Amino acid sequence: MDDEKGRVIAAFLRYFDGDPERAVAAVRQYTARDATAQTKTTVPLGSEIISVKDVVKTYKVGRQKIKVLRGVSLSVRQREFVALTGASGSGKSTLLQLIGGLDKPTSGLITVNGQALSALSDRKLSQFRGRTIGFVFQSFYLQPFLNLATNLEIPGMFARTNPRERKQRATELADMVNVAERMKHLPKELSGGQMQRAAIARALLNQPKVLLADEPTGNLDSVNSQRVINIFEQIRRQLGTTILIVTHDHEIARQTDREITLHDGRVL
Repeated sequence: MDDEKGRVIAAFLRYFDGDPERAVAAVRQYTARDATAQTKTTVPLGSEIISVKDVVKTYKVGRQKIKVLRGVSLSVRQREFVALTGASGSGKSTLLQLIGGLDKPTSGLITVNGQALSALSDRKLSQFRGRTIGFVFQSFYLQPFLNLATNLEIPGMFARTNPRERKQRATELADMVNVAERMKHLPKELSGGQMQRAAIARALLNQPKVLLADEPTGNLDSVNSQRVINIFEQIRRQLGTTILIVTHDHEIARQTDREITLHDGRVL
């Protein structure tokens, strides 16, 4: 055992209060990430586009305060494809919502594309999200009484983009995610995989620099899950989009550039 691995094991043992089984599991995950790092596909990365510094998030439930995030710090670079992993309740989805400006931290600083989110009013924050960030969720959130073409154009309607331009953009994205032949169909006429791919296309309509996805494959079988991950890889290569996904699937996380693991509100 080399000195570096010995230091890592000692650090995990301290972190897990001397619980050897959890420490060994953490070391195995650390070693697996290190072993696969050399096999990742190479995409030229840019400068830092997401910065999270000492972020704490506490919710008040009645008289009780629940601390979900406990001083999280991390950064993500332009065009990077990153997975947020960890057990249920570790703070993954909360962190993603804070980065997306859907909620505000109790303390700490989050900067996206050079903009400190805490410096924005609610109106400015909403505008910033519409221009800079795309969201994909486990539930597809397609409007049930609108056909797919109209569903894809909704972000452009809110952004008041030119109708002809947004229609063309929706058509191009539908082709990219392989749902172009379903544009006249209602969501109930689509498969789960088709709906998720459509949700990805919708999230990209306003050409966001950052795509945030919360368990995007949670409702899909293994075949459609892999298709979604392939689409993410295509998106970041062709469009230069930075992608941050929350996932419990370690096989999916293994295919990203980097895995950030949360445990009890902290980054391991």
